[in-house]
Amino acid sequence: MRRRTTRDALARSGHPLQRRPPACGSRPHSSPRDPVATAPSNGVIYAFGDYELDMRLHELRRAGERQHVEPQVFDVLAHLFARRDRLVPKEELLDVVWGHRYVAPTTLNSRIKHARQAVGDDGAAQRVIRTVHGLGFRVVANVEERGAAPAPAVAPAADAGPLEQRIRFCTASDGVRIAYATSGAGPPLVKPANWLTHLENDWESPVWRHWLRELSRGHTLVRYDERGSGLSDRDVPDLSFDAWVRDLETVVDAAGLERFPVLALSQGCAVAIAYAARHPERVTRLVLYGGYAQGAIARARTPQELEEATMLTHSMPLFWGRDNPAFRLFFAARFVPEGTPEQMRWFSELQRVTTSPEIAVRLRSTAAEIDVTDLAPRVRAQTLVLHATGDAAVPFDQGRLLAALVPGARFISLESRNHILLEGEPAWSRFTDEVRRFLDGGSR
Repeated sequence: MRRRTTRDALARSGHPLQRRPPACGSRPHSSPRDPVATAPSNGVIYAFGDYELDMRLHELRRAGERQHVEPQVFDVLAHLFARRDRLVPKEELLDVVWGHRYVAPTTLNSRIKHARQAVGDDGAAQRVIRTVHGLGFRVVANVEERGAAPAPAVAPAADAGPLEQRIRFCTASDGVRIAYATSGAGPPLVKPANWLTHLENDWESPVWRHWLRELSRGHTLVRYDERGSGLSDRDVPDLSFDAWVRDLETVVDAAGLERFPVLALSQGCAVAIAYAARHPERVTRLVLYGGYAQGAIARARTPQELEEATMLTHSMPLFWGRDNPAFRLFFAARFVPEGTPEQMRWFSELQRVTTSPEIAVRLRSTAAEIDVTDLAPRVRAQTLVLHATGDAAVPFDQGRLLAALVPGARFISLESRNHILLEGEPAWSRFTDEVRRFLDGGSR
């Protein structure tokens, strides 16, 4: 769903034009702030029935009790209630809530459905939000607008400016230099390296920047490039799994961390499990997304499965880093099958800037032979496991296996085909909501 004529349509209808945020700049270590598009600056409260939509506190209350609402759902409600005197076209909502980003066709309908549920409405009754088919939406409830109580004086927010990252280096026990970065402010959140990262390139990536922005919200995010790739030393003799775990130990020690939560993705989940098993006194909580207990070769049970596991690795020396459309699409489709052309192009560039074909083969070979089935039961940290149901890079059953192996782990399935969740999809909102609640101590 691309919106090329929104501004013209709004101009013809007399609606105020919504400015799109500028494209991401070229600063190597900064990311533009999210556009503030919906909430009025005077912090009003919209009261209707038993509900209150509080703009200053950014919360929905029912009979005085705070209700759980996903951020984009709140933004949809805020814009609709602020413009309740008129019909709000679909295109306007897309512009205001998502800005310049690509949005899947079902995303807006999903947010409207959840917005109705949040205020005790549904698509049949439409007592609060009415759909005008083919045009847009309008708030039809009786709404009283109230002034908010004055906000208490507080110090300026730490994230008042553009989000920045600070890149440093530390040295592992075998002399390999590891590049690590910190961003955000607050208690630490450690992200072990996953396959193919580049601290600078990922910061501006259309695939990763929403991840980094979200994980830096309310935390000091610590992440690093694995040995052999990115800004870490490339040509190194030891690319073993044990070396990967030692690198995590090196980074957290260099950052001066004692106790901290860990959020891992994909290959990084096995590293996180091994670290948590070795250092139970240091890991407070563990989030595992898209991970596996057994690599592709370790879990192969038939000759066909083994052939499939080695096919991509064997093709890397021939096509890695080249602008070969077939290999690029095959590679990208494993990670973001629902990605945009821009995201597909970024994956092609990822191959060129992260590492060499020879190192890529060695890294993938190590990952394919991972087996932490003996280590996972030794994890003592509270653990949340999430996995996309249609993940083509890591089978859904591997996520289920992780949750079964880690004592007391909670498992959440996400409706997505993407191994790396994209910003506009409903699964991303579910992921961020569940992870925030878990890290804040709201679930086990």
